[in-house]
Amino acid sequence: MKKTWTGVFPAMTTQMRQDQSLDLDATSRHIEVMIDSGVSGLIMLGSLGENITLTRDERLAVMRAAVEAADGRVPVLSGVAECSTAAACEYARNLERLGADGSMLLPAMVYRADARETLAHYRSVARATDLPIICYNNPLAYTVDITPAMFEQLANLDNLVAIKESSGDVRRITDLINRLGDRYTLFCGVDDLVLESVMLGARGWIAGMGLAFPAENQRLWELAVAGEWRRARELYRWFTPLLHLDIPVKFVQYIKLAVQEAGLGREWVRAPRLPITGAERKRILDIIHHGLATRPLARKRRR
Repeated sequence: MKKTWTGVFPAMTTQMRQDQSLDLDATSRHIEVMIDSGVSGLIMLGSLGENITLTRDERLAVMRAAVEAADGRVPVLSGVAECSTAAACEYARNLERLGADGSMLLPAMVYRADARETLAHYRSVARATDLPIICYNNPLAYTVDITPAMFEQLANLDNLVAIKESSGDVRRITDLINRLGDRYTLFCGVDDLVLESVMLGARGWIAGMGLAFPAENQRLWELAVAGEWRRARELYRWFTPLLHLDIPVKFVQYIKLAVQEAGLGREWVRAPRLPITGAERKRILDIIHHGLATRPLARKRRR
């Protein structure tokens, strides 16, 4: 299987109402905004999409709505974040039936698997579906590290086509390329490492804060891949305080709040997450509001 995905694939939020029920209409409206901004694909139901707090039926409903909203204009992928390998295989097969274009596969949740178990999980899910898969490596959040040596052992599975590299160590990009060449398409999975990642060879960005700042996010990507480093650095320096909000434990609340303040959705999350309050809320709002007040593309449009 030869599937080359590149460019910006935002990790979409799952929009909710204040009572924590799904708001599929709002999710679809946000999808439209992101497609209009020029993204190359959509990742639904990743960590930012609050995958594991949704029921199976809710996840399927989100994917149906997303596939319908995208209407073939860009590929639509779903996170696969199950607690068992069997459940992950079943969900991957359901994605085929729904018309999804692929998936982003996480290690099995909760259990801290060793290398042999992690490899078995990825092999089993890859063999359960014909859809292409982005492998998500985020040892800081999920305790399981998929090393370059492990990806070499998975390289014979043709539908494992890409890696979302979120270890926080940009040296991994060079290590992966040195070991495996162009076998996998590498995606940056950490917002505030994107410029460094592109310089080292990443060909995609699974973006978070771009959900609130889609025009600036897309422009940064275009400047970076064009090698216009001076202009990219200038935009990146403005964007970085916002991009830092993609990293903390409450990144879902922070990014959803930014989406709300930008007028593109609401901040409501599903418990055990709660909207932020007090001094924390003020601190995050100050960062968001400063970004909105000084956004470079908006300034240029006003001139």
